[in-house]
Amino acid sequence: MPEINNKLKIKNGDNVGLEEIEILSYADFSSEALSILSKIQNHCVAYFAFHNKLNLQFIMAIADDLNQNIIILSHQLLNSEKQELASLTQQIFALHIFEREIHENFGIEFLNHPWQKPVRFAHNRFHKDLKINDYPFYSIKSHELHEVGVGPIHAGIIEPGHFRFICNGENVLHLEIQLGWQHRGVEQLFLDKKSNLQRNILAENIAGDTVIGHTSTFVNIVESLANKHISEQIQIERAIALELERIAIHTGDIAALCTDAAYLLGANVFGILRTGIINFTQSWCGNRFGKGLIRVGGTHFPFTEELKIQLLEVLKDFESRFIEMSHITYRLPSIQDRFDFVGEVNETQARLIGCVGVSARMSNIQRDIRVNQPTFIYQKFPYETIVAERGDVFARFLLKRKEIKKSIAWIRNILNNYIFNSHSGNVPEYKLSLKPNSFCLYLTEAWRGEICHCAITGDTGELIHYKIKDPSMHNWKSLEMSLRNVEISDFPINNKSYNLSYCGHDL
Repeated sequence: MPEINNKLKIKNGDNVGLEEIEILSYADFSSEALSILSKIQNHCVAYFAFHNKLNLQFIMAIADDLNQNIIILSHQLLNSEKQELASLTQQIFALHIFEREIHENFGIEFLNHPWQKPVRFAHNRFHKDLKINDYPFYSIKSHELHEVGVGPIHAGIIEPGHFRFICNGENVLHLEIQLGWQHRGVEQLFLDKKSNLQRNILAENIAGDTVIGHTSTFVNIVESLANKHISEQIQIERAIALELERIAIHTGDIAALCTDAAYLLGANVFGILRTGIINFTQSWCGNRFGKGLIRVGGTHFPFTEELKIQLLEVLKDFESRFIEMSHITYRLPSIQDRFDFVGEVNETQARLIGCVGVSARMSNIQRDIRVNQPTFIYQKFPYETIVAERGDVFARFLLKRKEIKKSIAWIRNILNNYIFNSHSGNVPEYKLSLKPNSFCLYLTEAWRGEICHCAITGDTGELIHYKIKDPSMHNWKSLEMSLRNVEISDFPINNKSYNLSYCGHDL
């Protein structure tokens, strides 16, 4: 069997020919994957299947955060072969969501999988007889326990999802979250739409609160496959927009936590502060959430010296008031009482689940694409990862508070050391020819965590498969774990501290 060191390794954003990806037997694939994933610095960022001519080909991408590269493994099933495989979830639980998705989409039976349930009831799922209303919930037969069902329709204007609690009195023994109500068939739409402009707009709507995160990931995929050089300034602009999105959403999350803790002063002040950030984004590109800003090959809204002066003032005003208000909130006994030791997920549990982003860093896991798999801008302007330790609501609050201040300092460092020009020639280019028979993967550290997009092209350079993974794919399981042995009345504040995406998961 080949040594692990001989496996294909790429950098974040690289494209490779499909012929460069060695196809292993499933026995060798399993052995390699389990060996690599047993090392603490490695985690799986993608595992999916696609039809490659007459075969079903599987690709797994594993991020090696110590060496800053991505290991690519592959195996395949012939149509004539029995459509079943030994599950790897028993050994690496974080793979459960990938195997479940493959099972749902292609009907592959993963033998001995402990939780082989539908992920999102996709329109093109293999077993169309399975209905979302017949979801096989976990249950415990007992006269002392009761079940509480919440959703999918909730009070207020929020996305749909169903939460099934098994309780002993007020204490939650088990929470199971059923998603899929928001499924739109986004991945298939990337194949159906033949214009990169249409796909660009589609990327903006994968998750409406992560416009910059998903769109910048998509455009980098296309530009890599087209071997399109992007200027340093445009890369800087995209990174600034990404960090502004992080600041705005984290601030809104803190405001919402204050609301759930009945601290209305904090809720109002943080809400106002968030508005200042998104209003700057609107003055930059005409949309508060950044729609229209990120485009393939260029931009319609170059960042200018005038915008730099404006942003420095916005950040100065924001930072002084944010530090004051967050310090008051941090020291408030009522906040500490509601946040402390509520919804804990320890490091062992977070690693087991495969948490990413804030949900990993809250439990002392230094998992951050900006540091572990950095692209050019984060190499030129390095970012230092911040972690918390306790994995509770207070840790999530503190982490977001610290990340806001860190993002402000990171943006300010760039603004003070870079001269912007109008670069009027760098307009978007949508008619780009993509490299045929190729694979490309791009990772972005969005505000929730690790976004992964993968693209595969066919003989003429057309997209034949597009795979999207939002960080919520992993982190919903963390929310479930955080409710173990917690009063059911603590669910709202716990849920809000995560602020996970329904549509990002459901696609």
